[in-house]
Amino acid sequence: MSAVRGLVAALAVAVALVLQVTVFPHLAFEGIVPNLCLLVVVAAALTRGPQFAVVLGFLAGVALDLAPPADHVAGRWALALVVVGWLAGRMRQDVKPTATTVVATVAASSFVGTSIFAISGLVLRDPALGVPDLLRVILVAVVWDVLLTPFVLPLLMRMFHRLEPARTA
Repeated sequence: MSAVRGLVAALAVAVALVLQVTVFPHLAFEGIVPNLCLLVVVAAALTRGPQFAVVLGFLAGVALDLAPPADHVAGRWALALVVVGWLAGRMRQDVKPTATTVVATVAASSFVGTSIFAISGLVLRDPALGVPDLLRVILVAVVWDVLLTPFVLPLLMRMFHRLEPARTA
């Protein structure tokens, strides 16, 4: 079942990436789009745990780093989504997550992931934005991701859970 789970997770990342780079730029707010790949990683983390989410975060991040119109040093999103997968997976509890904890986890993950991406850009001297601009980008990204959470996370979490239900011990 893990091969099927991996293929479905890769397909979810691919669909999220295509939507993120083709559809959502038309709905961008100040040039900022929601990070659907981050939402897939958070859903995997909350459902399957940190190990699965870290691997999925790396793959989603590399895909996001290499997908056009990427204009940054490759590896920045991979790093950010690996950390997001680990942190969100550590937030996972054995009890069913509530709507409040899911939204809070998405907000924290979006803040951390976008911050890591932004700070790594400052460190690597990627085409620079000023710190005030980066703070605005982080804030808008968090708002976007939280607004999409009720529409995206329940479907993804249900999908990951159906692929391999939690074991009873």
